[in-house]
Parts: sequence; structure tokens; C-alpha cells
Amino acid sequence: MEKIAFVFPGQGSQKVGMGRAVAETNESAKAIFDEADKRLEQSLSALIFEGSQEELTKTTNAQPALLTTGVALLQGLQEAGIKPDYTAGHSLGEYTALVASGVMTFSDAVYAVRKRGEFMEEAVPNGEGTMAAILGFDREQLMQVTESVTQAGNAVQLANLNCPGQIVISGTVQGVENASALAKEQGAKRVLPLQVSGPFHSELMKSAAEKFATVLKDIEIKNAQIPVIANVTAAPIKASEDIEQKLIEQLYSPVLWEDSIEKMIELGVDTFIEIGPGKVLSGLIRKINRDVKTFSVQDPESCQQTIDALKENFS
Repeated sequence: MEKIAFVFPGQGSQKVGMGRAVAETNESAKAIFDEADKRLEQSLSALIFEGSQEELTKTTNAQPALLTTGVALLQGLQEAGIKPDYTAGHSLGEYTALVASGVMTFSDAVYAVRKRGEFMEEAVPNGEGTMAAILGFDREQLMQVTESVTQAGNAVQLANLNCPGQIVISGTVQGVENASALAKEQGAKRVLPLQVSGPFHSELMKSAAEKFATVLKDIEIKNAQIPVIANVTAAPIKASEDIEQKLIEQLYSPVLWEDSIEKMIELGVDTFIEIGPGKVLSGLIRKINRDVKTFSVQDPESCQQTIDALKENFS
């Protein structure tokens, strides 16, 4: 029997105008945008639909904006009766997955990710931390490179293990520069410095994680109705206390995306539906395994196309 996974993108996929079409055509989707505005006490929806890209890209805005758009787009699939066997999200996207799996309400999630973004911004002074994508280089070898640079006094570590040959490193500016140079010397094909406001998913985020733990304590976290594949372990998770702990660790731990996709395939998933703007995750999934089916739900039209294709496949 074929199994379905819903997957949700993280920061970097945001774009002005995302979700507008679904808000205009689906009442339950519009209600999600209205709920975000109410809980955050600002017009997040106006920023998403017509704001400046620069303002939308700020971590404190991008995180709640992507979560809101993802949950709004989810409404059409849910109304069509399409249920996943597993959910997963890339970094920030894990929160959209948790809403889809019934772990937290959308209202609590949008508040939580706004606070998460604030704490991540505050954790390291601007300009002191950064990230870079290392392409065409072995995972184990890159781990050795980052460990040697860190031991020499400049903190850097693996941050996002996205797919074979694409790993993001994160740390101090000097640490990332030194590790990037060393990786190139040892045969990495390309190094792409990323335009980010901080060293996300590195040990430098531990202060943000400590603050964020207090926010999670005030939110009701339930057992997952649908197993979520955790970024930190690439394993299914259902118990509320485990989920809470992994969300804290997620801030300073690598996102094991390649491993998460491999795990879902091992568990029988052969259909992945990316819900949110862009097709970043669909592209990564195809690089991990070309035999699985991928769909992208970005607007009412692509949602309907996905529903039609699934009904054909599963009828």
C-alpha cells in the first residue's frame, strides 16, 4: 500500500504574494490568515500578500509567514479528505508539520515561531555568525573539517544535511570561512555563502534554545495524531514530551533532511506532497530518491491538480 507524507518548507522559501490566491478562494484558508493577524496583533497577512520582500525575509516575519501560508494551503487537502501517513518539515517547516499532525493549535504555533525568530535574531550579534552551502563533498569528510576548525578556536558545524552532495555549515564568520576554504582544498565542488542573519542550527543558538524552552512550557503540546519525523533524529515521534524536547534541540542541532526522507521511504512512503511556496523540498527529495512521486501545493490550482492525481492513484 502506498503511503503519503506531507512536507513543509523552511525559511528561504518565502515570497510576497504567497497564499493570496488560496485566501481569496477558500474561507477556511482565509480564517488562518485572520487568526495569525489576531494572535500576533499585527497585519501579517498584509505583509505576506503585498509587503516588501526585504521585510518579509526578516527571520521574525518569515517564520510566522511561512507557517501561516503552509497551514492555509493545507486546508484544501484536508477538505478533500487527503490524510498523510507521516509529516515532516525542514527546520521552521517542522512547526507546520506539527500543526498538521494535531500537536499544537495553529494559533499557538504562530505565536511560538514568532518568538523563535526573535530569539534566533538575538542569539548572535549581527555579522558575527553565518552559514554556507558546501556542494559535492562527503558528509564524513566535512564533519572532520568542521571539527578540526572548531578545535582550532573558530566554531563551525554541519547545519542542514539536505541531500547527497548538499550540506550547509553554520558557525562564526571565521569558522565558516576557514571550513569552506579547507573543504575546497579537499575537493568540494562549490561553496555558496548564504545570505542569512545568523548561524542557525549551530551551538551558537543555545541561548535562543534556553529562552524558547520557556515559551514552549506555556503552550499545550499534545501527542501527535500522525507521526512526525523529527529534524534532530530523522525518526518518527509522537509523544508530546519528546516533541517538546526535540524542538528545543532543533535550534542548535543539524537538520537531518536527507536521513528523514530516507526514513520515510523505508517506512513505505512513496508519495511526498510539498505544501508551501516554491519547490525546494521536491527538488531535494528527487536528488535523494528518483523513484518516489512528488507533488507541490502552492495555490488552489496546484492543490486541485494534486487531489486529482492522488484520487487516480489511490482509487
